[in-house]
Amino acid sequence: MRYNEYVVIGMDLHLDRLLNLPNTTIESFTEEENKIILKLRFLHDEAPCPHCNTQSRKLKQNRPILIRDLSVFGKVIYLNTPRRQFYCHQCQKHFTEELPFVDWERRYTQRSEEYVYQRVQSASVEQVSRDEFLS
Repeated sequence: MRYNEYVVIGMDLHLDRLLNLPNTTIESFTEEENKIILKLRFLHDEAPCPHCNTQSRKLKQNRPILIRDLSVFGKVIYLNTPRRQFYCHQCQKHFTEELPFVDWERRYTQRSEEYVYQRVQSASVEQVSRDEFLS
């Protein structure tokens, strides 16, 4: 498999603006034959605890996940997104940071889901599946 990896020097505000995801920046990207993987970094080091709403900076672990986004230029776009788990000193519980652009336990962005839903309204499931490289 042939791929090229590129590091984005500093924050490329144009790419960040095009991606339009809150509090994120593109750190690097990898280009393969039919897909592009954008490695994201969050611009904040803390998250609100869903139990008590206290801001926590105590990072317990960070396991990145791949999230499908809208296709561009005939290439499938994946977001290599940090999945951070924090510890709250206030209520003494662990929690996983919520991502504002992905519904809980989903592997695709809300906008990607909405796009596929809109496409299925005017085309067959098979056609959309082929066009979007979905199973």
